[in-house]
Amino acid sequence: MRYQLTVRLLQKIAALIVVATVALHGDSPSKAADNADLPRSPNIIVILADDLGYGDLHCYGQQRIQTPRLDRLAAEGVRFTDCYAGCTVCAPSRCTLMTGLHTGHCRIRGNAQVPLEANDVTVAEVLKTAGYATGIIGKWGLGEAGTSGAPNEQGFDHWFGYLSQHHAHNYYPDFLWRNRDKEPVVGNVVRDGVASERAVYSQDLFVREAITFLDRQQAHPFFLYLAFTSPHANNEAGKQGMEVPSDAPYTNESWPQPQKNHAAMITRLDRDIGIVLDHLQDLGIADKTIVLFSSDNGPHKEGGADPNFFHSSGPLRGIKRDLYEGGIRVPGIAKWPGQIAAGSTSDLPWAFWDVLPTLAEIAQVQPPAGLDGISILPTLVGPPRAGHTQQHHDYLYWEFHERGFQQAIRTGNWKGIRSGMSTPIALYDLASDIAETRNVADANPQVAAKLTALIDSARTESPDWPLPAGAQPSKH
Repeated sequence: MRYQLTVRLLQKIAALIVVATVALHGDSPSKAADNADLPRSPNIIVILADDLGYGDLHCYGQQRIQTPRLDRLAAEGVRFTDCYAGCTVCAPSRCTLMTGLHTGHCRIRGNAQVPLEANDVTVAEVLKTAGYATGIIGKWGLGEAGTSGAPNEQGFDHWFGYLSQHHAHNYYPDFLWRNRDKEPVVGNVVRDGVASERAVYSQDLFVREAITFLDRQQAHPFFLYLAFTSPHANNEAGKQGMEVPSDAPYTNESWPQPQKNHAAMITRLDRDIGIVLDHLQDLGIADKTIVLFSSDNGPHKEGGADPNFFHSSGPLRGIKRDLYEGGIRVPGIAKWPGQIAAGSTSDLPWAFWDVLPTLAEIAQVQPPAGLDGISILPTLVGPPRAGHTQQHHDYLYWEFHERGFQQAIRTGNWKGIRSGMSTPIALYDLASDIAETRNVADANPQVAAKLTALIDSARTESPDWPLPAGAQPSKH
């Protein structure tokens, strides 16, 4: 075991030496030399919501829930219509975000407690080679304390929040992690995952911690991964799982109480993001900071929440734990003053595994080899300023290991979904059927065969995520 860990550590060191060498010498296929007119080493903030649906923001069509700050963020930057999470549940989605690999190749492909290993290279480690201070605040889910997957072992200088996604269900925890130590949250008393005494709301602590991080790091480039847990439910609390200090501004609505709380959680999240954005302005660093916002998967129906009540998936079919669009297509907003055109909209299909190579190009360092992601910098700032045209994916791929084994793939406007490797693929034309209501595989056999071949070849085997017994790729 010790020998294996040493080998993995040496592999990671070797990978980072390559990245660092490129950072020093500028010999990079990430087009660093070509985008010399872009600001060097901008600050980077990635903000992630938890279980926020494609239709939960006003700028994506929401009519009942107030989200003025995120709407303003979209008005000041670019709003993506075809942004995809890494998976339809938490941990694998966040793994793709951190590593640049989709769920057919990444380490963590489900919500079981499998940690990142020493030879996995994260976006934080890549940005550190460019001189960035790195911090994560909120929810991690990619490795417990004492494992190789803990944030401080994966390139983050500063860490505060929940290690486990199960611990993160509770909005009134009696402790949180600060780097490698447990930090008590005074006043909260927890029994069986639910607080019996509630004094401190964890999201308030995350905002306070983010402000402190910005104050400390404002003088030099930083990368902050701010991973809120709103509006995820506390599953252990049953129908009272939408935990929020107040249901304002929806107190007087004639809605079921869980829906008031759900809406209040989203509006409070919106407010908290506004506090962070305002502090960037107060510090005078907003103009040299790129902010990227998204959600880890589609909307949930836990804790009393009803995704149909607010049309949280918008025009899309499905919710969290589905590989239909509603489970994986999510809001995607980016702002970079003076670089990203304000009020713009893009229909570029991209996914979480594109974040690492994109941020690497922004930082002008080379990402690790063999990634599934591509840089979307040309779409963010325009091809002339990026120094190259936008590359497009041959396909986007997802797999899901709960409820049996499911796969999904998108190439162009064609979307394929398969439950079990021996079943025929269901085919949808997203250009004319964004709600995925019509399976057109029989009418398009050549397209169905092409997507079947792609979906069969898109993954590698994983000892932690084996295929169900007897599963074989379909014939094509």
